[in-house]
Amino acid sequence: MKTRVLTGITTTGTPHLGNYVGAIRPAVAASWRDDVDAFYFMADYHALIKSDNPERIERSRLEIAATWLAAGLDPQKVTFYRQSDIPEIPELTWFLTCVTAKGLLNRAHAYKASVDKNTEAGEDPDAGITAGLYMYPVLMAADILAFNANKVPVGRDQIQHIEMARDIAQRFNHIYGREFFVLPEVVIEEQVATLPGLDGRKMSKSYDNTIPLFAGGQKHLRESIMRIVTDSRLPGEAKDPDSSSLFTIFRAFASEAESVAFRQALVDGIGWGEAKQVLFERIEVDVAPMRESYDALMARPAVIEEILQEGAKKARAIAAPKVAELRDAIGLRSGVAIAPQAAAKAAPKGGKAPRFASFRDTDGSFRFRLFSADGEELLLSKSFADPKAAGSLQKRIKELGAAAVLQVQALSMALELDGEHVAVTPTYTGEQARDEALTRLRGALDQLAAQE
Repeated sequence: MKTRVLTGITTTGTPHLGNYVGAIRPAVAASWRDDVDAFYFMADYHALIKSDNPERIERSRLEIAATWLAAGLDPQKVTFYRQSDIPEIPELTWFLTCVTAKGLLNRAHAYKASVDKNTEAGEDPDAGITAGLYMYPVLMAADILAFNANKVPVGRDQIQHIEMARDIAQRFNHIYGREFFVLPEVVIEEQVATLPGLDGRKMSKSYDNTIPLFAGGQKHLRESIMRIVTDSRLPGEAKDPDSSSLFTIFRAFASEAESVAFRQALVDGIGWGEAKQVLFERIEVDVAPMRESYDALMARPAVIEEILQEGAKKARAIAAPKVAELRDAIGLRSGVAIAPQAAAKAAPKGGKAPRFASFRDTDGSFRFRLFSADGEELLLSKSFADPKAAGSLQKRIKELGAAAVLQVQALSMALELDGEHVAVTPTYTGEQARDEALTRLRGALDQLAAQE
């Protein structure tokens, strides 16, 4: 069974070398693992907390999507989408808001830091603090819980947010009496490389010391590298590789043999200008092919949009049934869903009701169908070698009723138990027909549960 891993990418600013080495490259590599079901999303709702510049948000979304795709992210292998294309996320955020203790949010590091800063400055504690910043942990919890992510890779500064997502999920599960949410586990990225910037401090947009990954092309990359601060040692004087930003950055791109050779060149007294040229040439080997792909994508934004829309469809196929299940659980059921349940409870014995029909397949295995009260086929089970196993599955479906997990696919649905698809619906003619069938199926499952 695959482990679902979810990674968010905030859409502010332009990607730089530090982003690539520290986040993009390792995440893309992890996405190729056969045991991982990888979800990558552009957190553009989160970006609104940090920026009120529409042009910057729009441009950053395009640049970041192109960067990840150019770096090797395969949209056929992963689920890659924009947060704002998933309407179930803000809806789930409200559901979670209504069970989240205010005291929990009061303890969030980002909010506390802003309050402390205001207090030290003699300002009102909440001066300049938006509700968006305050509610950030709940939105992040919704990002994770909408897809029942098993693991969330984060830096140490984000650990608290995953812990809060677990707390919120546990409270929701407790209030509504069932394990609706998987409790996500934090994955600490201890081995993530941190690159120094132009001034020797951590490369960060906050310090304005970054080296752009693609922006400005080859010329700008070289110019930026030539601006890296070094000491005053002259050509011929030995340099200390372990205190050199050039060596730290070089090692993040080079093989072990290349790193050993560059270290020796520094010890032997290579001039700083020559050393920077060597660093540029080594980085350019990796970056040039990606830049070519990036430029091609940026020139065709419609291609990026199509990829993201396909990713959104894949993501919504999971999030939509999850939120529909939660709406039922918290009492926001539609009249259509309630009516069959009421009818089932009121129906006299012998009245029409959903029914299972077992049969033996041509290969000798046993299967069953679920029919609605008016004879429509709703589900077809998988094959069983033992008829008792098929009967046990029917019993479990009756016990679960509408609480059974239904995975919505493009033009069909699958009933899932213990992480396995155990029954499928017919294929429908369109999304509207599929959604109408989903309502009928949930109603039939409700009736089955009422019979128990």
